[in-house]
Amino acid sequence: MINETILAIIISFAISAVLCPVVIPFLHKLKFGQQVRDDGPQAHLKKQGTPTMGGIIILASIIITSVLYIKDYPKIIPVLFVTAGFGIIGFLDDYIKIVMKRSEGLNPIQKLIGQFIITGIFVYYLMTSGEVGTDMLIPFTGGFEDGYKLSLGWLFAPFVFLVMLGTDNGVNFTDGLDGLCTSITILVATFMTIVAIGENTGISPITGAVVGSLLGFLLFNVYPAKVFMGDTGSLALGGFVSASAFMMQMPIFIPIIGFIYLVEVLSVILQVTYFKKTGGKRIFKMAPIHHHFELCGWSETRVVAVFSIITAILCLVAYLGL
Repeated sequence: MINETILAIIISFAISAVLCPVVIPFLHKLKFGQQVRDDGPQAHLKKQGTPTMGGIIILASIIITSVLYIKDYPKIIPVLFVTAGFGIIGFLDDYIKIVMKRSEGLNPIQKLIGQFIITGIFVYYLMTSGEVGTDMLIPFTGGFEDGYKLSLGWLFAPFVFLVMLGTDNGVNFTDGLDGLCTSITILVATFMTIVAIGENTGISPITGAVVGSLLGFLLFNVYPAKVFMGDTGSLALGGFVSASAFMMQMPIFIPIIGFIYLVEVLSVILQVTYFKKTGGKRIFKMAPIHHHFELCGWSETRVVAVFSIITAILCLVAYLGL
């Protein structure tokens, strides 16, 4: 399994690294450019027009690589379904905003309906297939063999919806600086790949494919970015993180390895709630929280480095909890 996973990483990296120089000029030619917020950090204004929807590169790399392994690793299919499904929702959102020039994209209800349908199918699989089950490992209780597992009974289904939609939004909010979401998700996917190999969960080829695709994409997404992933990429990655965690019975680990995702989405919730309750006052200079640090004087590269280091350390902490 180790050799197959390493090969999946290499194949996916090669596809991503080759596709980027081909697809980026095409996106630029079609004027699929990023729209920058006027009220955001002034340094971001120069990003206006940078090609977005680069998530199609990430998705293509993951899908092509995963298809090569589906026959021998059928558990890849549910993760691939959620990843591609959420990615399609993101693509539609990007397409409407950028190509059709409707600033809102999919409205929240439309986006939520799509996410609910995909999550509902995934929940049905978890609860009826017998392949995975609904028990969830509790960190720091002895690992997969001896550790305690939480069983929520009928509450499992709403819990899956909460985790998957929350994680998806967290990853989406994290995609706001050059290389930020890409770097953090590489670390999260690497953690999952190591665990998937060690515990023989049967999904390591797709977790490895995500690592490889993001490494290839990062070559062009690192500061100064030549392409952004857009909602196509961030929603797909949010689906991947949550689906992979449930396939390994590890959703309770998401707040640890995905701590940055959690902080990003909480910063937005707190900011909006406080703003409405106080008639216009703010907790942060700007939300999501990575923009707050920018407005405090941090450079983009510093924010990305610090958030990535935090994620790396927390992935090590999570590994100790196995």
